[in-house]
Amino acid sequence: MDLEDVTAPACCAPLSGPALGEDDAAELAGVFKALSDPVRLRLLNMIASADAGEACVCDLTGAFELTAPTISHHLKVLRQAGLIDGERRGTWVYYRVVPERLTRLAGLFTLPHLASA
Repeated sequence: MDLEDVTAPACCAPLSGPALGEDDAAELAGVFKALSDPVRLRLLNMIASADAGEACVCDLTGAFELTAPTISHHLKVLRQAGLIDGERRGTWVYYRVVPERLTRLAGLFTLPHLASA
């Protein structure tokens, strides 16, 4: 799997670049709000690092001392933020990260290359 070079100018505008518009800032704030919960961060990490690039909800729930509906709520928040996508197969849902979304987030924190004096 080829990863996009997030340092390339065509990828996305870093925070150190031009000023964010109001709509972009509001959208990104929603994504960061979704990521501000430790359970959601762990879920995203588990999904991103799962074999074959996807994780069954049945494999995610056992890692937490939370009820299945609570895990489902956290997964819903991640889906609404566009960070993960899911596919129902029988009684289970399999989740995978949305690579473009994570690449965009990574690109936000790319600092410009400063010439050394």
